[in-house]
Amino acid sequence: MPQYGLKDAVAVIVGAGQTKGATMGNGRATAHAFAREGAKVVVVDRDLESAEETARMIHAEGGSALAIQADITQEASIVFMVERVMALHGRIDVLHNNVGIAGAGGDAPVEAITEEAFDRLTSLNLKGMVLTCKHVLPIMREQKRGCVLNVASTATFALYPNVAYKATKMGVLGLTQHIATHYAEHGVRANSILPGLIDTPMAIEARVRLTGRLRNEIIEERNAMVPLRGRMGTSWDVANAAVFLASEAAGFITGVHLPVDGGALARIGP
Repeated sequence: MPQYGLKDAVAVIVGAGQTKGATMGNGRATAHAFAREGAKVVVVDRDLESAEETARMIHAEGGSALAIQADITQEASIVFMVERVMALHGRIDVLHNNVGIAGAGGDAPVEAITEEAFDRLTSLNLKGMVLTCKHVLPIMREQKRGCVLNVASTATFALYPNVAYKATKMGVLGLTQHIATHYAEHGVRANSILPGLIDTPMAIEARVRLTGRLRNEIIEERNAMVPLRGRMGTSWDVANAAVFLASEAAGFITGVHLPVDGGALARIGP
């Protein structure tokens, strides 16, 4: 049963398609979670087929969803997406930016990173979020209300081997703080979600492909690194955090970077 007061809220979930795999990705789960709370969900992804699959799944549960194709590294594509949302719904209450690539985009340690890979990760992981915010925030400011949620990563604070993902996700935290401080007077909130080790296709399938290791071996290794119950979180843990932060239950929370990591960042030492 809905409990967070999001009925009829217009929630734009960017990155709500997903790569194929045995589990559900964070964006798709978040789109479902908002729809189950009664929100009118806009499913945005550069892969229209995947976005439409998410929308069909939501419709099958009786929810409201519209799939829109958009490449957030291209400003014109974002403008088109926002214009379509406004033409249909007339407002945007929630912007949830669930985008990012890491090793699959060619990330590497600082001495090994290529210019092409660094530009690719920067464009998607950081520039894309900046541009979606650029075109949605004027709408929220005019409404005198709205919530921006940016998905970062615990890699921002934890030991992490490669440079581009960590640096761009640190940039996401700066973006979130900028919005929180400059738009608070307009009733707009902004918070970051920092997933830790989550069992998603992007996390598992990419490692299987890049390393050639067995899937179960990778899963067991990642489970062992999580303090809470010794297992990874799921996409629903991230989705539930997003729904809470978007709701009036979190109406006095802004500028926060919320880890969803089973206590990994709280652990100090080996």
